[in-house]
Amino acid sequence: MDTITHNEIKIIIEESLNNSMSYNEYRLLMAELVKNQSTTGLDKSVDMVAYTVLNEQRMKRWDKTIKVSAEAQEKIASFKREVTWLVLTESWCGDAAHVNPVINKVAELSPNIDLKFVLRDENDALMQQFLTNGGKSIPKLIMFDRTSGEVLGTFGPRPAAATQLVKDYLAEHGMITEEFKEILQGWYNKDKGQSTISDLLNILELS
Repeated sequence: MDTITHNEIKIIIEESLNNSMSYNEYRLLMAELVKNQSTTGLDKSVDMVAYTVLNEQRMKRWDKTIKVSAEAQEKIASFKREVTWLVLTESWCGDAAHVNPVINKVAELSPNIDLKFVLRDENDALMQQFLTNGGKSIPKLIMFDRTSGEVLGTFGPRPAAATQLVKDYLAEHGMITEEFKEILQGWYNKDKGQSTISDLLNILELS
């Protein structure tokens, strides 16, 4: 892929922002998809619809149960730079169902973080600039300065601890299996969003 300029990336981000939605709007979209037995993305298969239904249940649970420690709240509140967090996602994505509610909880704690969501398959130009190991892995959070448009950091598709879990399993087994998906699901349930909070604090501190 050809290298593009900083200004071209800014234009792509601005165009994607025009298609963006708030977290509440994204959650309403999820509920509507479940009601209509549909899904976001290019693949409208029965499996993808089923993942969307499951993810709506997961997100509903996480929205109610995620806790941010007093120490983390203090660090988030002390963040003074005005930034936008633009998150690439899709309703069928299992990692997104676990991670997006945590991103929202953190963003809610700072008036300086403007959180927006866009759908990956509808924003390919943006996704192509923020690939993970060459792949369109989501969710992908892009943090940029609201005034200058400068990209300050990224997060995703998983917290670092979960990424290591995936790497270790791939090294041993060579592929991701249904068994591993259950292991990863168990990891997310046990972690309760704390690794994601920690990683998000890191990108705030580095900006």
